Amino acid sequence: MLILRLFSELLPLLALGYLIGRFNARLSSQIAPPLINFGIPVSLMGLLLKSGMDWRLFESLAMSLLAIGLLIVVIRTFPKTRTFIGNRSLLLGSVFGNSGHFGIPVSLALLPSQAVSFSIGYDLASTLLVWSLGPILFANSSSELKGRAAWTNLLSVLTSSPATKGLVGAFFVQLTPWNDQITSALWIPSRIVIVLALMVVGIRLGSFGSVNQLTNRTLFSLVGPSLLIKLMFLPAFMFALAKVFGLSTLMYNALVLQAATPTAISVLLLAEASGQEQQVAASLVAWSTLISLFTVPIWYLVLQSIN
Repeated sequence: MLILRLFSELLPLLALGYLIGRFNARLSSQIAPPLINFGIPVSLMGLLLKSGMDWRLFESLAMSLLAIGLLIVVIRTFPKTRTFIGNRSLLLGSVFGNSGHFGIPVSLALLPSQAVSFSIGYDLASTLLVWSLGPILFANSSSELKGRAAWTNLLSVLTSSPATKGLVGAFFVQLTPWNDQITSALWIPSRIVIVLALMVVGIRLGSFGSVNQLTNRTLFSLVGPSLLIKLMFLPAFMFALAKVFGLSTLMYNALVLQAATPTAISVLLLAEASGQEQQVAASLVAWSTLISLFTVPIWYLVLQSIN
């Protein structure tokens, strides 16, 4: 029943966004900035207040950093994986998922509301890493940030992250005597922003251009190993780490489902900003989003059978 609910919430919005994107490819770039700067922080703040904040959010953040960081090390260490994951878009697309726009709606549809804070912890970790590591990877060696400039850039990324803004906002709201009233007032706007975020994903998919370009066999064979790592290996790796560290059932359910999300649109944005590997990044985002509509429910069923 919950899987049917997931499909009933995701598919119509993704499909509507896709149709809009086919006719107005620029709409995504017009909607995304205010959504990222204002909408998503308000939405995350409302979701955090509704689900409750405690130290376990930071436990989920630390576990997410560990899982993503270790997987990057594994990919870069072994020669065979370096061969298959041969460029920057493939590396980033293998480990960073669309947790903010896609993963949190999945969490809301499939898990109790208390799991939202764990999902946001994963989103914080992913956002911090992709926007600090990504620009460095795509930069020319002569223009890479080093020393103090690198730390300044990292701090800027962290403070400007929608997840950080939502977390800080929720923290200060909890200190006020109007906590309950603000939480109630933010609940409906929070869900509306989630709806818009899913539509933006659909619009992005619709604006990628020729379907033939994205689905040709050569390109698919190139991104195939990254898709396998992102949608199957990373969730399994997260589950194994969660068991080793003895995480609660609710937390590891949330983290595994976040790890199973499709490649983050941030990877495409980084590729477009650098003018490199855009077609590979676009194909990764498109294919992983489509395939995840099947793999995310499978992971949910696997988790339920284990639980």
